[in-house]
Amino acid sequence: MVRISDLEASILGLIYEEPQYGYQLEKTIEGWGMRNWTTIGFSSIYYVLKKLEKKELVSSKLEKVEGKPSRKVFTITDLGRETMAGKIRDLLSWNKKIISPIDLGLAYLNYLPPEEVINCLENYTESAQGRIKFLESSVKTQEELGAPYYVVALFSRPLATLKTEIAWVEEFIEKIKKEENL
Repeated sequence: MVRISDLEASILGLIYEEPQYGYQLEKTIEGWGMRNWTTIGFSSIYYVLKKLEKKELVSSKLEKVEGKPSRKVFTITDLGRETMAGKIRDLLSWNKKIISPIDLGLAYLNYLPPEEVINCLENYTESAQGRIKFLESSVKTQEELGAPYYVVALFSRPLATLKTEIAWVEEFIEKIKKEENL
């Protein structure tokens, strides 16, 4: 089996569904709201497609379109299907370290006055509340649309994680106040 990155799996998974060309992939990414749970940038789509083709996970052919330039359509290969299945097993089986930017701030928070740290963490909580509203709305919308449970999970899992994180931040603010006699 060929090893692929999460980004490569994001694109390969879309091609697994059906053969697609680059711009069509962009529209699918937008339609699925994938930028809420992946790091796919528009400019990276073609770069990833080239890597997948070089690894023989997809094949391509030029498709003529009347009145338009030809476009390169990508189709998953048998090796691509096998590789994707292995990647899915890996992603669903193992808890991986997630690096959050807040951890870097926590590592050096002693360089700021405690009152400023509390203010920053309160801002963090407020911004997280906005994301929670978005995710709650997304869960509701997906359920109303009759989306499959695994699509709803793409919004409900980060929602649960974010709610837990906010509770931790609020407890941490109280700990700072106690430790700093504020």
